[in-house]
Amino acid sequence: MELTWQDFEKVEMRVGTILEVNDFPEARKPAYQLTIDFGSTIGIRKTSAQITRRYQKEDLVNRQMIAVVNFPKKQIGKFMSECLVLGAVGEEGDVILLAPDFKIENGLRIG
Repeated sequence: MELTWQDFEKVEMRVGTILEVNDFPEARKPAYQLTIDFGSTIGIRKTSAQITRRYQKEDLVNRQMIAVVNFPKKQIGKFMSECLVLGAVGEEGDVILLAPDFKIENGLRIG
């Protein structure tokens, strides 16, 4: 299936900085709850991410990454996910976060 340029433009991928990381023991698969700053226009959003294989909580704080910010909110157990963190997914579900090479302004759009 091919996407049109108009389809691609609908997806808002933005740069954000992880402010807080918490365990998510209620998740079916090991995951963290993340609080992410997407800058003054979008603000702070929360999400969960199955990134526990590669990343320790303390290594994620202040790290920038890319997320989709215009999906509808999704209830995951008692937790409301407000964005989708993007990563490359290996065969066994091992996720590597997508991130800018250099520190840049939160909220910048990926295009």
